[in-house]
Amino acid sequence: MTTDDGADDPRSNQEHGPTPPPRRPGSRLGRSNDPDRRDRIIDACLEVISQAGIAGTSHRKVAARADVPLGAMTYYFDGMDDLLREAFTRFATTVSDRFERRMASVTDPATAREAVVAIILQDVYGDDRDLVLSHELYTLAARDPSYRSITSAWMGRSRAALERHFDPQTASLLDALIEGLTIHRALDAQPRDSHDVAVAVARITAS
Repeated sequence: MTTDDGADDPRSNQEHGPTPPPRRPGSRLGRSNDPDRRDRIIDACLEVISQAGIAGTSHRKVAARADVPLGAMTYYFDGMDDLLREAFTRFATTVSDRFERRMASVTDPATAREAVVAIILQDVYGDDRDLVLSHELYTLAARDPSYRSITSAWMGRSRAALERHFDPQTASLLDALIEGLTIHRALDAQPRDSHDVAVAVARITAS
């Protein structure tokens, strides 16, 4: 983009010095901005989605939550779709990391079953925020196949962590059980007895 009518004239460079380097993303005229700004925007997007849903999420709301200028959003993300992908990828990765850490503590079949019960009762969708975010992601992926790469990677990591301790078929069944019971626990008005969860895991993993 030129700044005056003589920008392409060689004599202009002689008068005004060398052409400045291209502006880097996240900077204005080469001056670095807050290095954590991009991360703050992604985290703020997840908070806005958890409170207002995808339909109620906008650049303006996210910028206000992240405490950044509205115009700064375009430095880091190529539109709302790009921001949503980054935000949901971070969410899915965070939940998967938690899942893998739990299964990494396993030492034998008994502790493997205990770990699965703990994942259902404590780890996955640990609070209302995580539950809302997961359902917003599921709904988005159901409508837009391009988001299924996020959910597929999420499920793939879960099954891989389970397959370190169970055969593939059992791991797949446990993955479905974890998903189903976690959602039931979150949405059912009546709390589910933790003993029932242990029984379900024991039945699926019985040799």
